[in-house]
Amino acid sequence: MSDIAQLRNDFVTLNQSIEGNPLVYLDSGATSQKPQVVINEINHFYSKNNANVHRGLHTLSERVTSQYEGVREKLAQFLGVFATELVWTSGATHSINLVASGLTNQLRYDDVILITALEHHANIVPWQQLAQRTGAKLKVIPVNDQGIICTNNVLAQIQKWQPKIFACTHASNTLGNILDVQVFIAQAKKIGATTIIDGAQAFLHLRPNLRQLDCDFYVLSAHKALGPTGLGILFGKYEQLNALPVYQTGGEMIETVTFDQTTFRQAPAKFEPGTPNISAVLGFGAAIDYLSNINFSAMHKYEQSLFKYLLEHLSAIKGVKLYGDLDNNIGTISFTFKSEHHYDLAMLLNSYGVAVRSGHHCTQPLMQALNLNGTIRVSLAFYNNHTDIDRFISALNNCIQLIEG
Repeated sequence: MSDIAQLRNDFVTLNQSIEGNPLVYLDSGATSQKPQVVINEINHFYSKNNANVHRGLHTLSERVTSQYEGVREKLAQFLGVFATELVWTSGATHSINLVASGLTNQLRYDDVILITALEHHANIVPWQQLAQRTGAKLKVIPVNDQGIICTNNVLAQIQKWQPKIFACTHASNTLGNILDVQVFIAQAKKIGATTIIDGAQAFLHLRPNLRQLDCDFYVLSAHKALGPTGLGILFGKYEQLNALPVYQTGGEMIETVTFDQTTFRQAPAKFEPGTPNISAVLGFGAAIDYLSNINFSAMHKYEQSLFKYLLEHLSAIKGVKLYGDLDNNIGTISFTFKSEHHYDLAMLLNSYGVAVRSGHHCTQPLMQALNLNGTIRVSLAFYNNHTDIDRFISALNNCIQLIEG
């Protein structure tokens, strides 16, 4: 695990001061920091290889097209799927919207779309809109007062509602809960439901094998897994993916165009109109290489040791209330302190150089279910260390002393 701790040196953004204090970055759930190799790859593209993909016979275009499609192949191997099953999008939100739009003609009046109360808005609103378009019903699996969903309850709800679509997060962005999605997917498949898993938070920490999970669709965001912003990935089993209608139209995704009609290419090309985010794809390729060279078991043990250390020290502070599944967690803790407003506490922590997120975390229905107006969220990654946690706990105690006089 000492080798994992040394990886922190690859993240130059962490080497700075905020308000005269060393930066303590505890907001990886919002976006991960980027290792220098990712930054270098983006710079190299723009300085040496800048050209469009799939459009030129000249050296630069052919070179970058090969690299660009090579990243798709690389990611496919990392996820255990085929490259033809991966679509580049602008983010996990875009990916979910693409699927929700494409399933419109597969739903009928009174069909059920089943989700959980843990979902990010991006995995709620597209299904609401789909329900409104089709007359389907949106049903929600509730959480308990700690923010936990029982696996047996999910299975019972799937059996009860017999949904046509089952969508859920792999790991909660707000609470860090890891859901037993492989079991859920198997249950949903028994009744013929289409399964969509939001893996934005899980990908970095759990490294899922999508073939083993056996879901129909899985969505990712590169920026939450060491990659650049503005890039997402939609995995879809090839038959289900190719059965979806085109979502956006334009150049490159077409086969033939006349003024009378247009025909479209097969997936994934049919979902990738226009010039893609080439630099982000290449940067994400460097991130995949970086992750591939890390021993996952050692990384996971290190992250969990940080999480347990944080949990031990945070739970010892009188007045702090923790939420979520603290036994099955990616390394994210949401908490409140007495009746103190989360915004005020986060601002005070920032004055000590501590970066956390406050608010509803794009999960307003979850906050309502927990009877909260928001929380402070601490989200860890392997580039954090025990010193980060010590500085956070010290800063939090100082903030509490200021609050309580």
